[in-house]
Amino acid sequence: MGEGSLQRFVSELLRALIERWYLEQKKTVFVGANQFVYWKQFDPNRKLAPDVFLLPGVQPGIKIDSWKTWESGIVPPLAIEVVSQDYLKDCRDAPSSYDELGVKELIIFDPDFETARSERLRFQVYRRVGKRSLARVEATNAEHIKSSVLGCFLRSVGADLDTTRLRLATGPEGKTIFPTEAEAQHTARVAEHAALEIEHAARVEAEAENARLRAELKRLRKP
Repeated sequence: MGEGSLQRFVSELLRALIERWYLEQKKTVFVGANQFVYWKQFDPNRKLAPDVFLLPGVQPGIKIDSWKTWESGIVPPLAIEVVSQDYLKDCRDAPSSYDELGVKELIIFDPDFETARSERLRFQVYRRVGKRSLARVEATNAEHIKSSVLGCFLRSVGADLDTTRLRLATGPEGKTIFPTEAEAQHTARVAEHAALEIEHAARVEAEAENARLRAELKRLRKP
């Protein structure tokens, strides 16, 4: 089924951010996006294509056309769905399917929640406690929620619907945005430039002080 550009833009950015999040922690996790995950052998109808999902212990960046849980025993602990044009599929039907798949946490993000549908919500979080079924533990229009699997926040950012994106965030209130690789490199360059400027200013000041001392010494040596 086709998807809108906003759903794809949100998923693409989030997938890369989560992959970088785990690389920073030196954890081996494959972060997939919109690939089929099958969980019942000989039944091809038992499948889902999460917008973003995790495969712990699987090398990141490898070629995976689809994932069959019975081959490795690895079930995605987290799935993230970005609500598409088919609102009911993502919000009404998805939780039961993800429960059957066996995920520990399902996060549903609806970037277009401010519509005529009064029941639409920005975030819905489903979690599994022990061996029980997935249960909705949070339903909110707040700007951020905490993911227990990721160990950080998901925060909605953007000035309007066109620029809405999901970012990872840290800190007690989830206000510190986890940077993309490009943002981190830019910050490092700015910091390096500032350090060079401070070093240059200190060198100029030291040279000026040395010149002053030499002039003073020369003055004192005059008969």
